[in-house]
Amino acid sequence: MDVRMKPPFLLEEFSIHEIPLIQATDESLTGYGELVDNYEEFPIEIVRWPAQGWRPVDEDTGDEAGTTEGIFRFKWFGDILCGVNEAVDDSYLIGWSCDPVQASSEEPTAPRDRLLIWHANYHPDGGQLFYSLDGKPFISMLALPGDDISPDKFKAFYCDGSKALYIHPNVWHEAQAPIDDDIRFFDRQGKVHARVSVNFPKEFGCYLSVPLRKAG
Repeated sequence: MDVRMKPPFLLEEFSIHEIPLIQATDESLTGYGELVDNYEEFPIEIVRWPAQGWRPVDEDTGDEAGTTEGIFRFKWFGDILCGVNEAVDDSYLIGWSCDPVQASSEEPTAPRDRLLIWHANYHPDGGQLFYSLDGKPFISMLALPGDDISPDKFKAFYCDGSKALYIHPNVWHEAQAPIDDDIRFFDRQGKVHARVSVNFPKEFGCYLSVPLRKAG
């Protein structure tokens, strides 16, 4: 993982928006997704390619790319959380445990009791499933679909690692953040991997602060 990656925008004056933490249950995840017992057999929703005009896409086309899968790893390097998604062959700088201007990649300089996130995205082409391969707990930051997004629309869901988390298409999300030093997921998602993003410091002048602890 490359901890030298830099986000496209950093704040000169440190500012955060606190995200509420709740327990992930089938009820609390309504609209966002669901918890899954048998992750190997769970079907991923694939969204048909949208029509460009008034002529519709043929019903037997536009959803044939299927899914891709692989290991999605997240690991802390000092104050910096990075991720690698083998399913789509990409790597990411997820966030920090302190003001990123002061963050160290060598050793922690602040308690890892929060994750400061600069970015979130959604996939219009399909859903995404995460299963903690080592049974470790994690936090998932989610918001309901809609491009008029804002920091106050996000919630942090505590998942105990005993079940997979499935996220519907168009649901905003970012890292499945480890409470431990690292975590490995089995990841399955739409193969097109279209992504629509929001940059919190650039658009809203803040980082989103996600609690890294058990809910309740």
